[in-house]
Amino acid sequence: MSIQDQLLDAMKVAMKAKDSLRLTTIRMARTALKNVEIDTRQELDEAAAIKVLSTLVKQRREAAEAYRETRPELAEKEDLEVVILQEFLPAQLSEAEIEALVAKAVAESGAGSMKDMGAVMKLVTPQTTGRADGKLVSNLVRKLLAG
Repeated sequence: MSIQDQLLDAMKVAMKAKDSLRLTTIRMARTALKNVEIDTRQELDEAAAIKVLSTLVKQRREAAEAYRETRPELAEKEDLEVVILQEFLPAQLSEAEIEALVAKAVAESGAGSMKDMGAVMKLVTPQTTGRADGKLVSNLVRKLLAG
């Protein structure tokens, strides 16, 4: 079942359950997917849908962080939206799994310094797209190349 079908089914369930937060979050995700389809003038495949949902999750996390100090109730709402959106994404890689992928990429590319970071990222990114935060991957690559 595609992500868009999963979102549609979840939206129907949320409507029946009268779960307004879940319903608005799912509607927002479906709208974002539809907008990308309209912009690109083609139907989204699963990889593109995952990328859009990952972007939405990242935006929610950043918003929650911004709200944390001044508006804790909005931060909590954003955190709940992240949880809802993550249900439709593939399982996220743990930090240990990402470190293993980075170490393997460093060994494959023969990287020895920060100058080789681009080559390592080029190898790691396709394996982690949609399954790990790019900032975390970048930090782990830096840590491994620096130390």
